[in-house]
Amino acid sequence: MPASRPEVAASAVVAPRVLVVGCGALARELVALTRDLPNVDITCLPATLHNRPGGIPKAVRDRIRRRRAGYDRVFVAYADCGTGGLLDRVIADEGVERLAGAHCYQFYAGTEVFDRLTDEEPATFFLTDFLARNFDRLVIEGLGLDLHPELRDAYFGSYRRLVYLAQTDDPLLVTAARRAARRLGLAFELRQTGYGELASTIEAVAAGRPAPEVISPLSIGGA
Repeated sequence: MPASRPEVAASAVVAPRVLVVGCGALARELVALTRDLPNVDITCLPATLHNRPGGIPKAVRDRIRRRRAGYDRVFVAYADCGTGGLLDRVIADEGVERLAGAHCYQFYAGTEVFDRLTDEEPATFFLTDFLARNFDRLVIEGLGLDLHPELRDAYFGSYRRLVYLAQTDDPLLVTAARRAARRLGLAFELRQTGYGELASTIEAVAAGRPAPEVISPLSIGGA
C-alpha cells in the first residue's frame, strides 16, 4: 500500500490578490517594494493632488470603485496627507485600509523618530527622495519662487532646518537636497530612513496580515 502524501493543498496559505491605490509620490517606492510580490498590483494617482488635498478623498474613492473588481483586498497607500480625516470617511465607506500616520514623513522616519525630530526642532522642513528629485518643479516653480524669489522668506522664513529623509543612498539626491536647503536658507540634516513603515506595512498587506492601526484625525477631534 503506497504511503499517503501530505495534503499540501489543504494546509497551504494562498496569498490574497491585493490592489494598492497609491500616491504618485510613492510610485517608485511601491514598485520597488512589490517587485517580487506577484499577488500585488499598483495603481497610482497624480502626486499633484497634494497641491489641493481636498481632492484626494474623491480621487481615491473613484479609483477604488473603478479598479477593485477581482481583488481580495484593497489597500490605500496614502497617509492622511492633509485631508483632515476626510480620507478616513472614504476608507470606512469602502471597507479598506490605509497607511498609518499623518503624512509620508511620519511613516518613512517611523513615528517615534519623527516625533523626536519635530520635538527637538518644530521649525523643520522635510524632504523625501521624491521631493528632492522634484524640488525645483514642485517647490520653486510651484510656489512661483522662480519668478518672485523675494517671496522665499514669506513662505519659509519660519523654518530653521531642512531634514532630508532619504529612502535610497543616492549621492545625486543628497546633493539636490543640500542645494534645496541652501536655496531656502536653512540648515541641512540627512537621515537615512529607507522605506520605513511603508515597507513593513506593504509586506503585511501582501501576506494577508492586518495593516497597522490608524488613528484618524476625526477620532482625535471627536468628530
